[in-house]
Amino acid sequence: MDKSCASINGRPVDADGEITILQAARSLDIHIPTLCHYDACDKSLGSCGVCVVEERNTGGLVRSCSTPLEPGMVVLTESRNAVQARREALTRLVNSGQHNCFVLNAAPQDWTAYQMEAMARPWHQAVCPAWGRCELQNLVVKYGVDTALLESGNGLFPVDDRHPMFVRDYSRCIRCGRCIQACNDVQVNLAIPLPDDWTLDAPPPETAYPVVDYDRCVHCGECLQACPTGALFEKKAFQMSVGHETRMVRTTCPYCGVGCQQWLHVKDDRIVRVTGVEGAQPNQGRLCVKGRFGYDFIYSEERLTTPLIRENGELREAGWDEALDLVASKIRETVDTYGPDSVAGVSCARSINEDSYQMQKLFRAVIGTNNIDHCART
Repeated sequence: MDKSCASINGRPVDADGEITILQAARSLDIHIPTLCHYDACDKSLGSCGVCVVEERNTGGLVRSCSTPLEPGMVVLTESRNAVQARREALTRLVNSGQHNCFVLNAAPQDWTAYQMEAMARPWHQAVCPAWGRCELQNLVVKYGVDTALLESGNGLFPVDDRHPMFVRDYSRCIRCGRCIQACNDVQVNLAIPLPDDWTLDAPPPETAYPVVDYDRCVHCGECLQACPTGALFEKKAFQMSVGHETRMVRTTCPYCGVGCQQWLHVKDDRIVRVTGVEGAQPNQGRLCVKGRFGYDFIYSEERLTTPLIRENGELREAGWDEALDLVASKIRETVDTYGPDSVAGVSCARSINEDSYQMQKLFRAVIGTNNIDHCART
């Protein structure tokens, strides 16, 4: 093997100490599990211990997310020692909180007793909000962790439900730090500082959990999307679905002309939550508060479903053809009487770019005026 190379699972890879073992493995399409590594960031807090691999030359275990790949390294990602270390790390993470999906083995008849015991805790539900999409749960299943040996963490866990849109339930927090990175490094809002008591080798005190400074928070929900467990969940989506009950529909956010890509999580033809499409242009999975949370208005019973025309001070329902003909005739009458500059148009911020283009073309080329603006112009 070339002196400037290393190997991962027997496959050679360039090694210059500039990239981590995890990054090098991904360049080879070799999967290494991790819970604390956030793909949108270059660095990792190295807190979960799930990404350990074995370095054959030393026989030691290292954390692939924070260990540079040096020349000559011989890395094994699924050795017996590495797999056993992952099982131990996963056991530690589950036992640190109240991950009831493992403690109760997901048996429906067991949920009642647990729910009765936890009724006093706000926002608690028998089935975790992340059931079926929890990264911790998936890894426990994948690596065959003996759930019979798991036990629910003891102690009181704080719950932060001050935010109008989502809840932070620290009983399911594994202190991976991804919400901290999402807020500080990706969105750069600096609303979730690293706790002073952030230690990885001892049970956390209450002050060791990430606490949000809501004066800095812009309510984008990036931390929510970054969370690998059920520690962060939307209030509006609470108890709306679990597991794979939803189908994913990709669409473009309707709120402005940027074109952010969204996943609509749909159950029974109803949107129950919205997430960003990771890796998609232009937003790379990021969303604003409107794009992430502003979807349920479409189900409002107060929405108009048919055009209304005012006659003699009263509104009556009309068809689209009648309503459009009326608007066109009024514009034509005004232009004929007062000239084209007597008319002005405002394009909707929720329209796509193509619709706004057609709007300005209508006013400039057809009506003959430059009186066209946009309601979200700054």
